[in-house]
Amino acid sequence: MRKNSIARLQVSKSQIRQLAAKQRLTVGLDLGDGDSRYCMLDQTGEKASEGKVATTKVGLNAVFGKMAASRIALEVGTHSPWVSRQLAELGHEVIVANPRKVKLITQSVKKNDRLDAEQLARLARVDPKLLSPIRHRGAEAQADLAVIRARDGLVACRTEAINMARGLAKPMGERLKKCDADSVKESLAEGLSGATRNVIGPLLKCVEEITRQILAYDKQIQEIEKRYPETTVLKQVYGVGTLVSLTLILTIEDADRFAHSREVGPYLGLTRKLRDSGASQPELGISKAGDELLRRLLVQSAHCVLRRGAPDSDLRTWGLKLQAGGGKRGRKKKAAVAVARKLAVLLHRLWVTGEVYDPHYNRKAVAAAHRNEVTAAQRGKCTAGRGKKKSAA
Repeated sequence: MRKNSIARLQVSKSQIRQLAAKQRLTVGLDLGDGDSRYCMLDQTGEKASEGKVATTKVGLNAVFGKMAASRIALEVGTHSPWVSRQLAELGHEVIVANPRKVKLITQSVKKNDRLDAEQLARLARVDPKLLSPIRHRGAEAQADLAVIRARDGLVACRTEAINMARGLAKPMGERLKKCDADSVKESLAEGLSGATRNVIGPLLKCVEEITRQILAYDKQIQEIEKRYPETTVLKQVYGVGTLVSLTLILTIEDADRFAHSREVGPYLGLTRKLRDSGASQPELGISKAGDELLRRLLVQSAHCVLRRGAPDSDLRTWGLKLQAGGGKRGRKKKAAVAVARKLAVLLHRLWVTGEVYDPHYNRKAVAAAHRNEVTAAQRGKCTAGRGKKKSAA
């Protein structure tokens, strides 16, 4: 019985186009690596059609290309950036759902591709905000950011290979010389025993090649930076270089997407989670929502701001106050995360306004306000003195 009902819904492409031309449909699309499941609802919320489509541009065009403008909901994933752009170019309203915030889908006891597609369609039909929609960046920004992510992947691989080489040398009673990762080469094993060289030599040679590839990515990133002159404004802040400024610009892409700069902190997961209930207000960690790479780079920049010998600034002074009173590692980490959040807000503000960065802006504003108060108080005393003299006369 169920198979027959599903079979009736597997209508032809021409029938789908005819139906879409008559009324606005709401479509749920559960993306897969090879095939994707879709479910179409009519204006009354009844199933109009469901089936599979190849997760390719040709396949999507075949099903959705001739349809009138419809609302299509899909989950964020590996294919969602290009699929959302493809469907938007076909004239559809595309909603990319954030599955982390849609527990109705992620924690359902009955979960498969067909049911997920229907659930997406029903949520999109009732209220798109229930899907906590996100916005993907453009194709050019996606390609430029991919270069930075590829470089980050190579850096992680190099670090793992170096740690492995050092870890394998120690049980054999020997140690590799300390040096920067960029300086690790096969020649670093010179002076060690033959057995140790045979073990870690290939690893060090691999590290040397990875470093060359990282340098090649660095050159690409420098060329990419030339297309984004906004990075110059952001690099005014100490601790913020090409990598951090460019990653922030490419991740956010549109500075005007935030009405207020303070919204950048929660967007990047740098604000704490909330689980308040009644009198219970537990202190939780940060949400870690948003882009992990940018969040990690901002925290690294925050450590640069707080480290010994860094130039004085309002941001550094504020961060050092958070660190004071214990010097524990946990406190330092919390201070770095807090500074990273303020840094994200500051960078977005500079990006929007294009202002010249003044590292002592806050303290100058406080000093100016204090001077104004003193001046006003002195004027008040003079006025009161003149009043007393007149009354005495």
